Amino acid sequence: MITRLWAGAWLAAALAMCPCAAAPQTWPGRPVTIMVPFPAGGTADLLARETAQALNQAFGSQFIVENRSGAGGNVAAAAIAKSAADGNNILFASQAQAALNKFMFKDAPYDPLRDLVPAVLVVKSPLALIANLDARIMSFRAMVDAAKAEPGKLTIGHPGIGSMGHIALELVQQKTAIKVTGVPYRGGAPMVTDLIGGHLPLVVDLLSNFVRLAKESKVRVLAVTSNNRVTALPESPTVREEIGAPFEATAWFAIMAPAGTPSEVIQKINTVTNRYLRSAAGRDLIVKQAMEVAGGTPADAAAFIREEVERWEPVIAAAKISLN
Repeated sequence: MITRLWAGAWLAAALAMCPCAAAPQTWPGRPVTIMVPFPAGGTADLLARETAQALNQAFGSQFIVENRSGAGGNVAAAAIAKSAADGNNILFASQAQAALNKFMFKDAPYDPLRDLVPAVLVVKSPLALIANLDARIMSFRAMVDAAKAEPGKLTIGHPGIGSMGHIALELVQQKTAIKVTGVPYRGGAPMVTDLIGGHLPLVVDLLSNFVRLAKESKVRVLAVTSNNRVTALPESPTVREEIGAPFEATAWFAIMAPAGTPSEVIQKINTVTNRYLRSAAGRDLIVKQAMEVAGGTPADAAAFIREEVERWEPVIAAAKISLN
């Protein structure tokens, strides 16, 4: 009897001292790091800092954005995946770190489906096929016809091997049975310069990089890759409309945490982020970036990521895209 009482007292004391048991009630008890796997100044960094500010205001605690780029974002993602599952280190991930890098890096240091758990899907960012105004390609259908007439001759720029632009271009080719020559760039800026300068007829990249140029009639949008037309350029058709079949290829960002992070912490992050996304400030920022508000529950985010994995694994395999 005494032994059972002692054992019960020990178990109660151990549970009281266990960090995982205490975390939901006390979180955030100290500053939280939001790691962004990209350099400062980009879209991901901007969204992460605005979300961090919303979390700061909600919890009265510091949420500090840390930029750590490298290896396609794997450096940051692996650091978070291997950190303590206490909610004090979270990742502002793109589709690359959250789903796709595992298929392009042979020796990825983590598995996103095993080592990370999503708190919330933040935004989706459509891509677009863009033409130089002097190019003979006037529409998406004209692009397909030109590519079929002379397979491999049409050149289309994208912002790098393994980028969402590159992967989306591979899907376009698979869906339309065409063959083009993709031209990889080191990022979007030099590609845009060559496009406007007439050195490149077509590119595929994030729509947000071209909205202003399109409105100023400096480039032509052939089609966007979202399910629906975008508010910023309502006259631009979707690839889905052009091919008459399902088609979606978007970049996206999600807040992730190490697997095993208490569900109460995940829900707190989810609730505040959704509140920010529904706010006037959140919506205004996202619309200006030509993105779509996502949001939803952690389960919604997990289901979406699984769908993305299933959607893109065969595309990446068929195109033999490798970043090793």
